[in-house]
Amino acid sequence: MSEHRSSIALVDVNNFYVSSERAFDPSLEGRPLVVLSNNDGCVITRSPEAKALGISMGTPWFRIAGQARDWGLEVRSSNYELYGDLSARVMELLGRYTGNLEIYSIDEAFLTLSGPLDAQHRTGTEIRAVVRRHVGLPVCVGIAPTKTLAKLANRWAKGNPGFDGVCHWDLVPEEHRRSLLQRLAVSDIWGVGARNAQRLNAIGIDSAWDLAAADPVGIRKRFSVVLMRTVLELQGTSCITGHESTGNEQVLYSRSFATPVTTRDAMHQALSTYAQGAASRLARKSLQGRVITAFAATSPFSTGPRSAPTVCVPLPAHTANPLELTRAADRLLPLVEEGVPYIRAGVVVTDLRPAGAQALLPVDGSAPKDTGLLLHDVGRRFGRSAIGLGHAGLKAGSDWTMKRDMLSPHYTTKWSELPVVKAR
Repeated sequence: MSEHRSSIALVDVNNFYVSSERAFDPSLEGRPLVVLSNNDGCVITRSPEAKALGISMGTPWFRIAGQARDWGLEVRSSNYELYGDLSARVMELLGRYTGNLEIYSIDEAFLTLSGPLDAQHRTGTEIRAVVRRHVGLPVCVGIAPTKTLAKLANRWAKGNPGFDGVCHWDLVPEEHRRSLLQRLAVSDIWGVGARNAQRLNAIGIDSAWDLAAADPVGIRKRFSVVLMRTVLELQGTSCITGHESTGNEQVLYSRSFATPVTTRDAMHQALSTYAQGAASRLARKSLQGRVITAFAATSPFSTGPRSAPTVCVPLPAHTANPLELTRAADRLLPLVEEGVPYIRAGVVVTDLRPAGAQALLPVDGSAPKDTGLLLHDVGRRFGRSAIGLGHAGLKAGSDWTMKRDMLSPHYTTKWSELPVVKAR
C-alpha cells in the first residue's frame, strides 16, 4: 500500500509565451520562435529551436532582425492580453484539484495534494493532460514534501523525458535524488541568489547536496533566516509560507514610451494607467501597499533638456484601491515640464502587507473597496485596455503606448479577433 502524505505540487507551463502563441497558430510548432519585450525591444522568450540558433535572452531585436528571414525565425510582440487570459484559464483548472492553490507567477502555481503518493502522481498526470486538452498548453508537474523540493522535481520533470512531464520526489529512488542534488549548483536553487551562492562557495558549499547537508542553525547565523529555511526545505521540512514564497517587497509598473511624452495631459493618462496596473497586480497577489512612488525620466543620452521628476507619497492606510493609487501618482504632474520629451514613467508601491491584515478604514471620496478587484477581473478577462478609471479609460491620445508591430491576434479577449474554424 502506498504511503499517505500531504505533498506540494508545482505546476509550471513550459515556455509559457511561446506555448501560448503556438496554441492558436499550429504552424509555429517546430519552428524557431522568439517573443519580444515592451516596444519590441529585445528577446524575452525563445523556443528550443531559437535557442539552437544561438539567440540569447535579452538580445536586442534590431541586431538579429536582418538575419531572421534567413534563419526562418518567427517573431511575435508580447501579447499580454492573450497570456493573461490563458494563465487565468490554467489557474481555474488547477483550482479544481485542491483547496489550497497559490498562484506564484503568471505561469506557475503551487497546489497542496493529499492521499497516497501514487495517487498524487496520477493527479499530476491528469492535471498535465487536462490543461493540454482544455487550454492547449504543455505543463510539467513537480511533487514533493516542500516547495523548494517541488521546484527541483519540476525542473527534473522538464529536463528528463523519462518522467513524461511529472516527477514525484518521494517516488524517485534515493540514489537518483542524491545524484541530482550533487550535480545541481547551489546558485540554481530557488531563492538562493547569486550573492549568497558566492558566499556559500567560499565556505565549500558548491552544490544543492552540500547545502542540504549543512547545519540550518549555522546557516542562519552566517547568512539569514531565509536561507536557513531553504536548508530545512531541502531536508524535507516545509517552512516557506505562501506570503514568504512570493518574495514581494515592491510592486513596480513601469514602461518606456513608443513616442516621447511631451505634455502633462499625456503624462496624466500614462500615470493613471500605470497606477491602475499596479493596483491590478496588488489585487492579483492579494497585497496592499502604504507608499507609492511615481517617476518619469527623459533619455540619459538626450542632448536636449533633461528631467527626472519623482515623488513619494505615503498613503493614509494600506490599500490596493486604484483610485487612491491614481490620485497619489498624480502628485507627480506639477513636476512634469511641458515640452520636455519623457521616454519613461512608472509607479512603485512599497511597504506591502497581505490584504485583510488590518481593518479597512473609510477614506473620504474613495471608490468602493472592491474597485481594484473589479478592474483586475475585467482587465484579465477582456484585456488591459477594456476598462480604466478617469484618464486611464481614455482611448484617444495614447501615442505613447508601447509599440507592438508583430502582435498576434487577441484570440480569446476580442470578439473581432476570435479564431474561426471552417468545417468542410
